[in-house]
Amino acid sequence: MRLPVVLVGGLHSDARREVVETLLRAVPGSVALHHDLATAAGGTVRRTVRDASGERGSTDAPLVDDCACCALREDLVPELLRLADGRSARLAVVELWDSVEPKAMAEVIAAHGAGRLRLTIVVTAVDPALVLDCLGNGDDLAEAGLAAAATDQRTVADTWARQLEYAPVLALVDGVGDADEEDAALLAQLHPTARRLPVGSPELVRVVLEGEFDVRAAADRHHPACALLPQEADECGVATLVWRRHRPFHPGRLYAALEDVTCAAARSRGRFWLADRPETLLAWDAAGGALCVEGAGPWLAALPDAAWDLVPPVRRAAAALDWHPEHGDRCQHLVFTSPGLDREGLAGLLDSCLLTDEEYAAGPAGWALLPRAFDALLDPVA
Repeated sequence: MRLPVVLVGGLHSDARREVVETLLRAVPGSVALHHDLATAAGGTVRRTVRDASGERGSTDAPLVDDCACCALREDLVPELLRLADGRSARLAVVELWDSVEPKAMAEVIAAHGAGRLRLTIVVTAVDPALVLDCLGNGDDLAEAGLAAAATDQRTVADTWARQLEYAPVLALVDGVGDADEEDAALLAQLHPTARRLPVGSPELVRVVLEGEFDVRAAADRHHPACALLPQEADECGVATLVWRRHRPFHPGRLYAALEDVTCAAARSRGRFWLADRPETLLAWDAAGGALCVEGAGPWLAALPDAAWDLVPPVRRAAAALDWHPEHGDRCQHLVFTSPGLDREGLAGLLDSCLLTDEEYAAGPAGWALLPRAFDALLDPVA
């Protein structure tokens, strides 16, 4: 029998610990493992094992390639396998350190625990009153003392957004502040498909024990080409704008508007295309006023027919939904969520960044002559 494993993560450390302690009390024979990356500056990561009665032991694991997260990966799976082989634990609760994102850990467990470990679910612990504070925090993790490595360039906001959006279950706790209807609406619009369960609910325990987390499906849901993005919404002062167009962006006008577009919403994400880069699917990911723009491979319309058989079915299905007779799957699909969102103003700003009728009529040959405004972002000099 495979050992059930649940990942519990999130920047809300008090909420995370409450979820873990609740699971330890609710499931007899459960064990929690936690790697404290705060000691990484000294060259080690401290692993603690505990159950409902308290700490069972701790040890220091050395850093791997000066990377705390790498040390976590190298130490976590062997310890989980040891628990599985000992058959003394009914459930392993992996409490991730503050800024550790669950995706990498879930994929490591799925890849190396086949036959002996069963990843049941990924849970992000949430204090609803702190959601907007974290989402609006553009500080680097290093400034907040939460960097997982010396080279960690993530921000508090983008880390929190990914922790929140990857987990299919959000465990809600009462925290330091009083959450209101706006907080609840923001949480619901940021991740509308998540199951939001109170920390002490029997349903949370049932999901933790009986579920099975599909790592591949989770990766598909978050790939820029076929991401499952939120729908239009407007509730309690929080709104979500879904902006979809087929005409390409003018690279110069969009680049000039990046700051205004990025700061217009607490969170935005999606995919887009530039007239001077018609082959490349570009990913948009912004939180806390910081924007990441990256190439995410080619559009399917840019691939030869023979290559389509190598593309996952979910990618082909997503492309079919957006297929345009002239541009194929090339499209603008950006989603913005925020309290006080100026939907009309933002949509107008984005529309002004598209090619005009005259520019569009010039066709791909003319578009190739447009200013290469995004080269510094997409093709940085090494």
